[in-house]
Amino acid sequence: MRCTHRLTAKPTEHPACRALLLTLILAGVQAFAQQTYVGRYDAFAGFTYLDSPHISLAEPGFHFQGGVRATSWLSLGVDFSRAQGDLTLAPSELLTSIQQTLGAQLQQLAAAGQLPAGYSLSVPAHSTTETFAGGPQFNYRHFKAFSLFIRPSCGAIHEVAVPHVNPSDAIALGVVAQLAPSGTKTDWTKFYGFGGGIDLNLTRHFGLRIQADLVHDHLFNDMLKDSRNTVRFSIGPAVQFGKNVLR
Repeated sequence: MRCTHRLTAKPTEHPACRALLLTLILAGVQAFAQQTYVGRYDAFAGFTYLDSPHISLAEPGFHFQGGVRATSWLSLGVDFSRAQGDLTLAPSELLTSIQQTLGAQLQQLAAAGQLPAGYSLSVPAHSTTETFAGGPQFNYRHFKAFSLFIRPSCGAIHEVAVPHVNPSDAIALGVVAQLAPSGTKTDWTKFYGFGGGIDLNLTRHFGLRIQADLVHDHLFNDMLKDSRNTVRFSIGPAVQFGKNVLR
């Protein structure tokens, strides 16, 4: 027995297909429509991760931002982050003058038979890094579902390094006594760079912010020979509130 029934209606004429097509069109219009509300005030708090590959330092932590929107495309704000991590300092990362001094001391120890065979000098340390910044941010709000932004990253950075040397390593303990007599090394310096990201606008007042900054600094320039680049990645909730700056 053969079935001789044929479908004569076009796929788009079926009621279910029409409903699906209409839903997709409306979703597309909603995604690409322009925003109708931009709050005067903005705040962000979330997880951050600082990566300084030149010294193999990775630091997870906390990031906060607060701002005031002068217009829909221009914000003025402040930025603070605090992160902690561990690193191991090698002699090759130190100033040439310090390397020469340490090299001469190690040669003296070797000549006196006090340098263990195969000994390699390194100083592990725990670092706490805080960043302070402020300035403009430029926003692009053509789409209702998300906002894009870029900004200069300029400010000050504060870092505290605490050496954690094995008590049985008398040589490393001696080096720490020379480089950080108090047992802690602290420094302030400026940084500069740029950053940007995206706000996923989940509701009128609430969104998810994903952002990154690339900055350059030269902390501990009395000890370390090279400056370094640091990438900061942050993610977390963002809220906007207050008067609508679009009106």
